[in-house]
Amino acid sequence: MRRYGPAALLLLTGGAVLRITLFSDLYLRYVQAGLRPYLIVSGAALVLLGVVTAILRHRTPSLHEDAGHEDAGQEGAHHEYVDHEDDDGYVGHEGHSHGPAGPRIAWLLTLPALALLLFPPPALGSYSAGREAAQRAAQGIGAFPALPTENPVELTVAEFSSRAIYDSGRSLKGRTVRLTGFVTHGDDGAWYVTRLLVTCCAADATTGKVEIQDADDDVLPADTWVTVTGAWRPRGELGSDAAWPPVLAAATVTRVKQPADPYEKP
Repeated sequence: MRRYGPAALLLLTGGAVLRITLFSDLYLRYVQAGLRPYLIVSGAALVLLGVVTAILRHRTPSLHEDAGHEDAGQEGAHHEYVDHEDDDGYVGHEGHSHGPAGPRIAWLLTLPALALLLFPPPALGSYSAGREAAQRAAQGIGAFPALPTENPVELTVAEFSSRAIYDSGRSLKGRTVRLTGFVTHGDDGAWYVTRLLVTCCAADATTGKVEIQDADDDVLPADTWVTVTGAWRPRGELGSDAAWPPVLAAATVTRVKQPADPYEKP
């Protein structure tokens, strides 16, 4: 079985990559949508390489088997002997096996591939958001482009935050806004609609959040996905730390399913 270990690892890894990219949208939990073609090609290449490796291993005799045949009958093959003297003065030899056991611990490398194949990790959520200090884009205060005319206007959490904190034209004033994200809680009892902003993959995710006020619903559990419709409530001086996080006075709060792509894009 050990001779097929590298092939099995390649097949498991390639199969896991194809499972989350070619046969589902699970890859969106970890990387941007634009990386899908590269992941599919990589997964297919790993599977093909695993099949070729297995065929070559099957057709090629094991080096250890050849060595075993050549050394059959030869005294001391794969052993080294250490002289020792017992209590009666007899000098004997003690053998220490140096057979081809191989690095069995290398099989642990299959565990990440199996986990991705059978139990794909979830997208980042409130735990990741809570461990990150509030980070905002280094923008200057200025006028933003006009919002679409429809009402309510659908905005990402990042778009709403930027306009609430930096827009000197106050384009959010008097508009009804709809935001979608997952629930996070503050230490003071406040709760937020939160989204993670991903540039390339989950490893570079940053947090954006909007405090929700005037919601009549009971406190929702962390990581519950919701769509909130309401109006911007100004606070703090424009561009200052006091303006963070921005506030949305809620008119409606609706539970929704987590979207296939849970992250926002820059």
